[in-house]
Amino acid sequence: MNVSNSKLVIVDGVRTPFSKMGTDFARTSAVELGRTAVNALLTRTGLDPELVDETIIGNVCQPADAGNIARVIALRSGIPESKPAATVHRNCASGFESLTTAYERMAAGRGEIFVVGGTENMSQVPLLYSFAAAAKFAALSRARTTGQRFAAMSRFRIQDFSPVIGLKLGLTDPVVSLSMGDTAELLAREFDISRGEQDEFALKSHQKAALARERLQGEIAPVFLEKSCVQQDNGVREKQSLESLSKLRPVFARNHGTVTAGNSSQITDGAVALLVMSEARAEQLGLKPLGRITDYHYSGCDPARMGLGPAYAIGELKKKTGLCPEDAEVVEINEAFAVQVLATLKCLESEDFAKRMGLEGAIGAVRRESLNPNGGAIALGHPVGASGSRLVLTALRELRRTGGKRALVSLCVGGGQGGALWLEGV
Repeated sequence: MNVSNSKLVIVDGVRTPFSKMGTDFARTSAVELGRTAVNALLTRTGLDPELVDETIIGNVCQPADAGNIARVIALRSGIPESKPAATVHRNCASGFESLTTAYERMAAGRGEIFVVGGTENMSQVPLLYSFAAAAKFAALSRARTTGQRFAAMSRFRIQDFSPVIGLKLGLTDPVVSLSMGDTAELLAREFDISRGEQDEFALKSHQKAALARERLQGEIAPVFLEKSCVQQDNGVREKQSLESLSKLRPVFARNHGTVTAGNSSQITDGAVALLVMSEARAEQLGLKPLGRITDYHYSGCDPARMGLGPAYAIGELKKKTGLCPEDAEVVEINEAFAVQVLATLKCLESEDFAKRMGLEGAIGAVRRESLNPNGGAIALGHPVGASGSRLVLTALRELRRTGGKRALVSLCVGGGQGGALWLEGV
């Protein structure tokens, strides 16, 4: 069998519910969320864990107590210790990276069956002390006599007890010194996208997700906690209204901003697991896949305008494949911010933007009815390491439901990147 000529198929997938930071999964580690998703996947597919060649999991927040979290998840899920595992990190595209890494492993003849996905607990991102404060705590720990302890304690200042918010640090670009929300505000000004347009987009995300509750339930496995069972996403607001959205204050540019908590993605905890393998191996095992990956691309862009990453990645894919967004029955663009998706749509329709990329004519418009038909991260949430895998799972399930042929999934990436994948239903 010539593995390099085989396509990678997505056999099936499952995810945990997505829960807003500080709610249902506040005390449930990223390891446990990932283990739950992988166990549910193996149970749902009936695959013998001995057949898994490697586990590849995306994770951004990198918990200190679980180095190489993919390995911890794999072992706790019953995958044999002889089978390797790797954690991948491409910020918001980490869930994509797990899938495309498996594709590259397969193409290189280094495995045929992979468990991939992503996991994130954003509730548990720690508070951090400055280097100076940490040095003082270290000195205090080394003190042995009363005098030494007193001297070490006398060096502390009030500011030493004000920790840095790890999550805020992680959501700020170190190159351009802008938070992700600040980059969204920049796009709002440059593309002249109003607060009303953003709020309307956010409202539709909640409305679509509310209507899709039953459909989405098919991709969700329950998470059993000590005294409860979490069975569905808790960020969807069935009674969301433009009036309530309009009352929210801007978060990032308080006096003249347009980006609010209501028209931004929710900070979220959750995990996704996908079973992927070479098409030839799936046929050998008698498995009918959800779909296959046909091509993908990662692009770089200005970190201050990281939200435009999908337009660059989709444009590069058009050069390679000739496919336009209009060729997809389902288009999933991660809703990091409403304004970011709206700006991306404008770029895709712009001949000037395409010309700068070396393309003749616009990249192509996205039919609005095909865009995020089950809602997006504004309603469902954005557990950063897992979102890419969720987009793939949701898109392929939607293709199967509707009988569609192609899906285009894409997202922006903090640090100034974009990722995009073309998928086919089977």
